[in-house]
Amino acid sequence: MCGRYAATKNPAKLVQEFEAADETGGHAPSPDHNVAPTKKVLAVVQRHPRDADGQVLEDEPSVRTLRVMRWGLVPFWAKDPSVGNRMINTRSETAHEKPAFRKALARKRCLLPADGWFEWRRNGKEKEPFFMTPRDESTLVMAGIWESWRDPEDADAAPLITCSVLTTDAVGPIADIHHRMPLLLAKDNWASWLDPDREEIGELLAPPSAELVDGLELRPVSSRVNNVRNNGPELLDRAEPATDLDEAALFDAPSK
Repeated sequence: MCGRYAATKNPAKLVQEFEAADETGGHAPSPDHNVAPTKKVLAVVQRHPRDADGQVLEDEPSVRTLRVMRWGLVPFWAKDPSVGNRMINTRSETAHEKPAFRKALARKRCLLPADGWFEWRRNGKEKEPFFMTPRDESTLVMAGIWESWRDPEDADAAPLITCSVLTTDAVGPIADIHHRMPLLLAKDNWASWLDPDREEIGELLAPPSAELVDGLELRPVSSRVNNVRNNGPELLDRAEPATDLDEAALFDAPSK
């Protein structure tokens, strides 16, 4: 699962890395070391352009853009946007069956760039926070879906663009911390995931490879991250866990 993550990269760098046009409109969120549900986040999407009347030009090449969204998906048919508070994560195995997610999974997929995500391991009555992040400090990319919602009682209001993180079974040592994890995408799969004309994506929903997970550091961090009001680079610093996590031994174990 993913209930909190860190995203601190400059939009200009993300535009370059993902070869996307900047459509943040100057509203990109500031670097955030403790991204919580309902916050604004950056997402990469790819869509066909529209004409002056708003009609999709499917014969025109699709365009990749960096946009601002709110974390917590609000289905287009929802009466109240508060439903998004419960839809920050979407199970990849069943998303195609759920009315809230299946349309977005088919046609509105996005990439959610991050520095890493937080997860909590239960230790008796306590929960120990860990930060899962690429060892080489590269951008971690989570598979996401997005939706556009309009207030049925205010036709003139701007649409609310929201997103959700796809999750999957935890792989390798991550399963020692939690049984679920974000669906991570290797760079080779970014284009396929974003392709708005591709509806068959079953192979992209498989858990990330052991090789991709091997490149992650499972870093114990301070319990300060538990409070959403705390936000700063110190939240990503290594802290001593209450119990040992033998990463080397776990990486030698078979992936789950």
